[in-house]
Amino acid sequence: MAVEKEEKGVEAPPEEPRPRETRAARVVAALEALLFSSGSPIKKKELADVLEATPDAVAEALRQLKAQAEVPGRGVRLEEVAGGWRYVTRPEFDSLLRKFHEVTERSRLSLAALETLAVIAYRQPVTLPEIQDIRGVNCASVLNTLLEKRLVTTAGRKAVVGTPFLYRTTPDFLVRFGLNELSELPRPEELAEDLAATVAEAPTFQSEQAPPAADEGEGEDEDEGAESSEA
Repeated sequence: MAVEKEEKGVEAPPEEPRPRETRAARVVAALEALLFSSGSPIKKKELADVLEATPDAVAEALRQLKAQAEVPGRGVRLEEVAGGWRYVTRPEFDSLLRKFHEVTERSRLSLAALETLAVIAYRQPVTLPEIQDIRGVNCASVLNTLLEKRLVTTAGRKAVVGTPFLYRTTPDFLVRFGLNELSELPRPEELAEDLAATVAEAPTFQSEQAPPAADEGEGEDEDEGAESSEA
């Protein structure tokens, strides 16, 4: 009697990935729409994946859009910030936009908050005791403010007694200060040179009467007062 052979299932060959678009002209309009609709920077890789285009095509399309936005008379510009790309309005229209959107208050950081943020940016990851040792004042309330504004976040704990939290800056910090990456922060020696040049170029004026000398110890508690106002 003949033995029937069992038919074995034949697996279908895997589908080949669709070829990615290599021509910038074919994706530039869609790219503009994506960037215009996003409220936060979009990374180049994410743009390439969504558009199913090659990185080179996306890079060329970004270059074209950036050049178009740099034409005099435009109200927006394309910038690379926090590792991604986004459209932003030009600074000369700030007052007009604030008036139209009825924005009356500015979200400004206090001097104490800026100093604390600078310590974190240049020393990260850094603990609160280390920040306070550098600044010489209690920074707990200011640090809470920076955490609430999402300019800093925790980065684990330091393996020392008490295991204090480590703090670092966030992508929102890069966006807030218009930086693409932390390496764009000015080096301390560059800041010192710029400050020295500014002081050297500043005009000097001689007054007929010297200003009265400040009382000894005046202003010592100024920073601590700024700290407490952040709470």
